[in-house]
Amino acid sequence: MLTKWVFRVSIQKKQALIDSKHLGFYIRRPTPSSSSSSRSHRKPNSISQTSYIMLRIKTPKSLRAKRALEKRAPKLVELGKKTLILHGTKTSNVLNDVLTEIYHLKKDNAVKFSRRNDNIRPFESGGESSLEFYSLKTDCSLFVFGSHSKKRPDNLVIGRTYDHHIYDLVEVGVENFKSMASCSYDKKIAPLIGSKPFFAFIGEGFENIEELKHLKEVLLELFRAQVVSHLNLAGLDRVYVCTAVSSKKVLLTHCALRLKKSGTIVPRVELVEVGPSMDLVVRRHRLPDESLKKEAMKVALELMKKKEKNVSKDAIEGKIGKIYVPDQQVGNASLPFTPKGVKRERREAKAKGEDNKHAEKKQKQKQHDDVHKKNI
Repeated sequence: MLTKWVFRVSIQKKQALIDSKHLGFYIRRPTPSSSSSSRSHRKPNSISQTSYIMLRIKTPKSLRAKRALEKRAPKLVELGKKTLILHGTKTSNVLNDVLTEIYHLKKDNAVKFSRRNDNIRPFESGGESSLEFYSLKTDCSLFVFGSHSKKRPDNLVIGRTYDHHIYDLVEVGVENFKSMASCSYDKKIAPLIGSKPFFAFIGEGFENIEELKHLKEVLLELFRAQVVSHLNLAGLDRVYVCTAVSSKKVLLTHCALRLKKSGTIVPRVELVEVGPSMDLVVRRHRLPDESLKKEAMKVALELMKKKEKNVSKDAIEGKIGKIYVPDQQVGNASLPFTPKGVKRERREAKAKGEDNKHAEKKQKQKQHDDVHKKNI
């Protein structure tokens, strides 16, 4: 069914028609009826007329539409993030190959647009509106935008979105690109689509330099796909090796894992370059706002684990627990059998107790005699 509301708003002279199909509703305003003589006496900045607008919300009518909306609805545990790949106003052949290779690596969770986009400028204010609209339309939370210009040749912008708004951005330049077709290797060891990759970050820059730390986060988010709790080691067949050469340059190499005999249980691992490989030069980056970052990092109460008492976790030793043992009273503990010699021990204890009583009685009698003599 269609739900309707009527509300009163203030409108200006010209007829307005707002069509928001991607939000699921329409707003249409009728033409204001007013004479030309009345308009001539109005102020130029004054509100012309008050009228009514009808707001209509479209609800899904078929089960297919309902399932599509439920799929896009927020979840406690989100599925793998999709990546949107776009072209800018102008792109070079190298950049086209780079975008195609990234699409093949993420073919199961990627959407690629082939048309050029003239009005997308992620780092400029107002230039991200079209990008956010495409993110909402395709339900993608990651994007890769390629452009080429004289000032920034072979430019690649990788970014993340939160609630379909720009979260953060990293701009890199592509150099020394090597595609998959240019690498010669045995096709039997080629990585499978959808397999989980290893990541190796070599260099202290990924821990100390802000730009490289940000690039590391974005690359992990881009290529890791869906987060899983269990993993089969036999399915690990590739690795991304990122080497920090300087504070602005990173060498990215995609290699396949080849397991060979080593004479022990643990096999010997060899890396075979399968492409794509490229040099990434960091140009610009934009970190998220603190308020937006705090909101994006919130965890639902249903997913928060309750704190376990006397339990701590260590990166090396794992789960560590503290056990408190009360003082054990061995003398009062009940024995499962009656040992020999118990009767003799009882007799000895009884005799000892009688001797003690007799000694106490003698001591009291002596004290009484002493007091009696003093009184005499």
